[in-house]
Amino acid sequence: MYDVIIIGGGATGSGIALDASLRGLKVLLVEAHDFAEGTSSRSTKLAHGGVRYLEAAVKHFDKSQYALVKEGLLERFKILKNAPHLSGKLSFITPLYQYFEIPYIYSGLILYDLLSGRYSIGKSKFLPPQKTIKEAPSVKKANLKGSVKYYDGRFNDARMVIALLKSAQKLGAKLKNHTEFKEFIFENGKITGIKAYDKIKKETVTFKAKCVINATGPFSDFIRKKADPDIEEIMRPSRGIHIVIDKKYLPTNNGLLIPKTDDGRVVFILPYKDKCLVGTTDVEAKTEIHPKVTDEEIEYLLKQVNRYFDTDLKKENI
Repeated sequence: MYDVIIIGGGATGSGIALDASLRGLKVLLVEAHDFAEGTSSRSTKLAHGGVRYLEAAVKHFDKSQYALVKEGLLERFKILKNAPHLSGKLSFITPLYQYFEIPYIYSGLILYDLLSGRYSIGKSKFLPPQKTIKEAPSVKKANLKGSVKYYDGRFNDARMVIALLKSAQKLGAKLKNHTEFKEFIFENGKITGIKAYDKIKKETVTFKAKCVINATGPFSDFIRKKADPDIEEIMRPSRGIHIVIDKKYLPTNNGLLIPKTDDGRVVFILPYKDKCLVGTTDVEAKTEIHPKVTDEEIEYLLKQVNRYFDTDLKKENI
């Protein structure tokens, strides 16, 4: 009998496993695939407060978005402090091509700094065109009015999950990947455990617990319906892709932020394992275990990069 069973071995599940283990609880975590196999290893590798959420908070006087930014900045501080071997700060260059963009973007990033308070990791500053080109040599020079340089956090998402799980394991947590949840066990109308399929041993296994936690991210509704088929869905799934290109096309050690695409989205270009990681697309989608990348999404990212930088990237350059 476990105190807690956690379904899902990603960022959320691993964090809960460590938290519960630190409290002295007997913990079991099951993951259908490999740990951090899904969303938690396919992120933009940023530990950030959310610049775009701040914009939404200011534009729409949205307190929930403001609170989200504040929480994100605190979590950024904790990640950088607790896992310096897996994280660090990164400077970002935001190239600007209209004079009116300078006060708009600069004031927004100054506000971002102010919200960081004592958790700040660097002050934003304006760079004139020549300094911008020095910092980001491949940026488009025509009509460049300058840039704003700011700082945010980055981290290795998959390794962070493994570190959390190993810490939980040292405290006694039992961790089982390739163990797929199948159904709940009920006693007197109450969930008292789960049945799962061990893909390695090829057998169904049963675990009892006082509490079962659904930490499956975009698959949460699927698990909830296993408890109550008539329950109302609460998920509104979205998806985003990333592409990786050779650093020779964008030779800089800064991150690069494209602040506004044609349709108002934000795209990051990050130094990543001696390459450049470009993303994300962020569109509504259906929930899939292994979503396929579409040509339309690839073309969208290539178009944004080619628009802001002296590149002529094509699909074959990925």
